[in-house]
Amino acid sequence: MNIVLLEPEQTQSELWNIENPRQFQHLRQHLQLQVGDSLKVGIRQGLRYLTEVVALNETRIVVRPIETEAVPAKHPVHLILALPRPKVLRRMMMDAVTLGVERISLIHSYRVDKSYWQTPFLQQLDDYVTLGLEQAGDTIAPEIQLYKRFKPFVEDVLATLITEQRPAYVAHPYAEHVMPHAIQHPCIVVVGPEGGFIPYEIELLKKNGCQAVSLGNRILRTETAVPSILGRLFI
Repeated sequence: MNIVLLEPEQTQSELWNIENPRQFQHLRQHLQLQVGDSLKVGIRQGLRYLTEVVALNETRIVVRPIETEAVPAKHPVHLILALPRPKVLRRMMMDAVTLGVERISLIHSYRVDKSYWQTPFLQQLDDYVTLGLEQAGDTIAPEIQLYKRFKPFVEDVLATLITEQRPAYVAHPYAEHVMPHAIQHPCIVVVGPEGGFIPYEIELLKKNGCQAVSLGNRILRTETAVPSILGRLFI
């Protein structure tokens, strides 16, 4: 945790209380805070502050904002991700948020088990987003949408988002073209499930404006591919 996220209603007075049990336990165990110490605190969807600890007890930490700090900039990327296995979903969402993705869409595809859409992990997306923001020292959550039908999403949603200024790249290990490197423009990145998109899905994506691109001749797990792609495109 590199920043403590508070809700806007928690910051209406001159002094702010940190009482969330998870946050409180982490701060007391790992930082061993004392009165007078500084602490980075952010307001969800708002500003980030350097604060001073003015009081603490067994249930809460009280801080006073000192000065504002810059919030890390987002990467101008819309990540479209075939819904991963539930246990992988948590890690991938946290990593995508930590890396600064601006928008995330979770979609269905042929190799996505329909049972994945019933997992309780989907009800915990806000928790994963919070953990990713706290890791990155960010306060602005990405926009997240869920689409349970592949073809309508590609034809009715994705096709309307792609422009010359915002191209879409679908990661495909057998594509002829190589994924671009260190780009300077917004883009859309489409990543398939374990096992990849089936040929029909790749052709539908290409037909609706996506460019199939490869990361090389190694077949990567989805959870490895996403940070690799983002690093290649924007770092």
